[in-house]
Amino acid sequence: MKVSPSVVVYTTLVAAALAASLGCPAPREKSASSGDATQPPAVDSSDSTDNNAGHVVANSEPPPTVLQQSHTEPDAPPPLLGADAAPQVPALLPAVETDPAFTEPVSSALSATKAVTTPEPTATEPLQVAQAEEPAKTTIKIAAPRDAASGADAVNPAEAKNSQLPISLQPRKHSHGPTRAPPRNADGSYGKSRVDPVKLNGPVFLDEPGKAWPVPQAALVFTGALEGYIEPCGCAGLENQKGGMSRRHQLIKEMQAKKWPVAAFDVGGLIKRFGRQQELKYASSVEALKKMGYQGIGFGPDDLRLPVDRLVESAAAVTDAGSPFIATNVALYSFEDALVERYKVVKVGNLKIGVMAVIGDEDQKKVRNDEIKFVPAATAVAKVLPELKKAGCDKLILLAYSNLREAIDLGKQFPELDVVVTTGGTDEPPDHATPIGEKTQIVQVGHKGMYCVVIGLYDDNEIPQRYQRVPLDVRFGESKEMELVLSDYQNVLQTEGLAGLGVRALPHSSGQKFVGSAACADCHTEAYKVWQNSGHAHATKTLTDLRPQRHFDPECLSCHVTGWDPQRYFPFNSGYLDLKKTPHLMENGCENCHGPGGGHVAAELGTVEVSDAKLQALRTGMRLTLEAANAKCIECHDGDNSPDYKFKTYWPLIEHKGKD
Repeated sequence: MKVSPSVVVYTTLVAAALAASLGCPAPREKSASSGDATQPPAVDSSDSTDNNAGHVVANSEPPPTVLQQSHTEPDAPPPLLGADAAPQVPALLPAVETDPAFTEPVSSALSATKAVTTPEPTATEPLQVAQAEEPAKTTIKIAAPRDAASGADAVNPAEAKNSQLPISLQPRKHSHGPTRAPPRNADGSYGKSRVDPVKLNGPVFLDEPGKAWPVPQAALVFTGALEGYIEPCGCAGLENQKGGMSRRHQLIKEMQAKKWPVAAFDVGGLIKRFGRQQELKYASSVEALKKMGYQGIGFGPDDLRLPVDRLVESAAAVTDAGSPFIATNVALYSFEDALVERYKVVKVGNLKIGVMAVIGDEDQKKVRNDEIKFVPAATAVAKVLPELKKAGCDKLILLAYSNLREAIDLGKQFPELDVVVTTGGTDEPPDHATPIGEKTQIVQVGHKGMYCVVIGLYDDNEIPQRYQRVPLDVRFGESKEMELVLSDYQNVLQTEGLAGLGVRALPHSSGQKFVGSAACADCHTEAYKVWQNSGHAHATKTLTDLRPQRHFDPECLSCHVTGWDPQRYFPFNSGYLDLKKTPHLMENGCENCHGPGGGHVAAELGTVEVSDAKLQALRTGMRLTLEAANAKCIECHDGDNSPDYKFKTYWPLIEHKGKD
């Protein structure tokens, strides 16, 4: 590779990926310094002909059996949602927080009813997932055992002082061949874990220290608003991060191994963006939920951006047990088609659980597709509730993809409901259910799949219910079944390629071309050495070393190569394409922070003639203030991928200044 003599660099190549050990599976939130992360202009979602997105694998758990099926149609014809159609329910809480609005246009959805059974328990052995080193608070009645969590999920970077980079970011021996990456620990991390998840995030399923929950009549698992976070990114070390389908499955399997009758329900919101990759991710997420044995899955407005035929593929019943999807107030094409059940009656142990799933009236307004039909949430619930009462349900559950205010209003309007599960509220769910009225409770599931909420039901007048917020941390390890699902997803991304995913290169705002970090080495010798010894210089290798490899995933590439938009997941013209075509742009290079250096290098080499003023302008354009450097850093070192990021801590690890 040709090395050129001169590039003026002032302060930083902090950005993109201060090393990553796993791919970047989920869309990052828009940071204060970045552009709109929710609408990548380079993604073309018009391709809806590939059938790879919708295959379904049979459940690994015993298949649920159908108790009853009933397609309850709205009175003819059902009113469609409009600004005037939503019922005017009084606001009972004047200052309840609502969800931020989605900002993109939308394009698709579903509707219909059913019922299912889980195996009854055959033993009464209590589940003891983890025990605290310090006393935990006691669970009584419907209140939750409050976790002994500190609220932090990061390791102090000062622990890594002597290694120049945090341990999880140290490069591993690289191979592009079939040699496997180092095996994971049982907790899913590489190398020795530095984190005690129980001490950090608290024990689970304890009434008091040393005393586990008794076996419940039924254990109801609630999730929702995954928003594309199918696995933790791993950039800051898996032991520092929560979430992921794999850990979720391990939790469910541990409960089942203790003979708990388990039923899992997801409110919806599996993805957050749009485009071909999101179609594939949605299909993989649905496949994962089906493998886990989920018995109820709702829809979020972002799910309904997908092409309608993709939703049909994912929601279709492929076994005698039927489809787990529920859409009480949403119809695909029309309510008459009844392609998705409007409710389910699920047998869990000896209990019948009636379940509905709605999209709140405000979120309905974000869906703009003539093939999707709605009725107001309250209208649909009022229509279905008599059917569930007739079925003799012991508990009535409403899954509400809505803001918190709407969920509370629905709970107040229908006091027959036992639990209203909502995606409204904060990223981290509260450590207890919120009672409204005599028996109805509000349960928040949080966002990004970092937690599950488990409600245990008991035939006990004194303590009829227990509640647990479960942090999906490394205590739960990895599920082999989920690893296969994620591997299939990455394989499909590889098959599709960037062109098949609709990812197109766009011009950089500077108009310059990327030339690679080696072009900086002759004139910026000391700065280049700092880069070579940093995690940035191994960013692409962390993707290729993984199994499955992640270097075909745009959401990972954007912070692990040179010449991509880190928040919108597309390459710039002359940016990285693949290992063979653009090897000089592997890793997270100088230009990701300083900008493409083609013009500067050409001027310094004399391959183009420029005036002194132009030469100086090109040099100045490559410099960054520390403030600007920090803004570049957080495009990749955001709260999801680097929860412990602080500029004043990270910058000394790669501190460098311009020309020698």
